[in-house]
Amino acid sequence: MSNYIDIGSAAYPDAFHMIKNKPERLYYRGDLSLLSTRCVAVVGSRRCTGYGRAVARAIGRRAGETGVTLVSGMAEGIDAAAHQGALSVGGKTIAVLGCGVDICYPAGNKTLYKTIYQRGLLLSEYPDGSKPAFYHFPERNRLISGLSEAVVIVEAGTKRSGSLITAEFAAEQGKLLYAVPGNITSQSCFGSNALIRDEGAKPLIAIDDLFLDLGIRPGIRSEKDLELGEDEKRIFDLICSRSEMSTDELCAAACLPPEKVNGIITVLEMKGAVMSAMGKVFVNNI
Repeated sequence: MSNYIDIGSAAYPDAFHMIKNKPERLYYRGDLSLLSTRCVAVVGSRRCTGYGRAVARAIGRRAGETGVTLVSGMAEGIDAAAHQGALSVGGKTIAVLGCGVDICYPAGNKTLYKTIYQRGLLLSEYPDGSKPAFYHFPERNRLISGLSEAVVIVEAGTKRSGSLITAEFAAEQGKLLYAVPGNITSQSCFGSNALIRDEGAKPLIAIDDLFLDLGIRPGIRSEKDLELGEDEKRIFDLICSRSEMSTDELCAAACLPPEKVNGIITVLEMKGAVMSAMGKVFVNNI
């Protein structure tokens, strides 16, 4: 059985008193104290691009590094990547579900579900046994934005995207709303780009801008902090010198074979120093 709190409970989040149709009861598993922490939400398309996934993970990781709780919906794609980013650095995360908290949905996120249960918070307005229903997800999106001081849409496709519904709730609730600028030729980015053009969402050009707008000054990460080995530092410095490089360019510049460079890039990604997308490697300073 999952635990629950009612609207009159001292543990009931103050933020929910400010939203329309606030839930009378909340069901949860995990660390309920996270409801009283500073939170930001990251949501986006289930069918995301590699770039979108990398950005979502980077935002989640930066939230974890700054002590901010990452809120999302545990869906495939952008949501899962954001949760994973926060957890990868020992940060905290809240998953707001569109089903009972005793149900892992989607089933493919079973490992993530268990990790959030152990190290974060699973939250729902639906009692145990409630199966996922299409109308649950738009409803739960008001809770994702309601918990958060800011909402970031990483990628969203059509106007019917659940992420854009979350953006509507964020605007209605007076939350800071950001959208990550995306490839204008990608259907995955149509909705998020339109938020910037039509709805006044702030383009998130650098991840630290999000936290600076919240009055949080993230620490500056140095090569020493990243604990880079000699070869890793060499590749990292090359990427820094040009902001972005392809693997072929790195091989030529470093005079190293592709298998060696690819192995180093993998390690640098694990350390949060770089990210790969669209055939390029970028310094992860966004």
